[in-house]
Amino acid sequence: MNLEYKQLLKSDFQPNSKVWVYQSNRLLSLNEALEAEEMINEFISVWLSHGDAVKAAGHLFFGQFVVLIADESQTHVGGCSTDSSTRFIKSLEERFKISLFDRNQLAFVVKEKIELLPLSQVPYAFENGFITPETLYFNNLVNTKIQLEENWIIPLKDSWVYSRVGVSA
Repeated sequence: MNLEYKQLLKSDFQPNSKVWVYQSNRLLSLNEALEAEEMINEFISVWLSHGDAVKAAGHLFFGQFVVLIADESQTHVGGCSTDSSTRFIKSLEERFKISLFDRNQLAFVVKEKIELLPLSQVPYAFENGFITPETLYFNNLVNTKIQLEENWIIPLKDSWVYSRVGVSA
């Protein structure tokens, strides 16, 4: 599975640009993904904060992760503009009948495929060899561009999940 995505991130965005990662509860079909990308591009082209355009980027990575990025070096993204992005994400949920706000589903790369596991099942999956310390995990808690680049897709052993759910070597 090709996990390259960094080259798609805009190089003119500041490292501390705000990032929001929304994970879908399922892989979008090709047609859905194309439509979702159009919707994302449309949203970022009109995203405003207090009447000013937000320097923004949006992506659909791996057909399953919506990533919004706002470079606040020119315009601060406050409550109203954050609310508008939340409404946009909810519109994606409604349009494609998906869930993008369920933080209890964790994403891993297993056998060259993205697999979702409920947080409660991670210890069982680990004990039974479904995932290992080296299994790649999508750390959707990243909140800056530099974190997205360096800490989004990481080995399980380097994540908060590893110690939080009692997983140990």
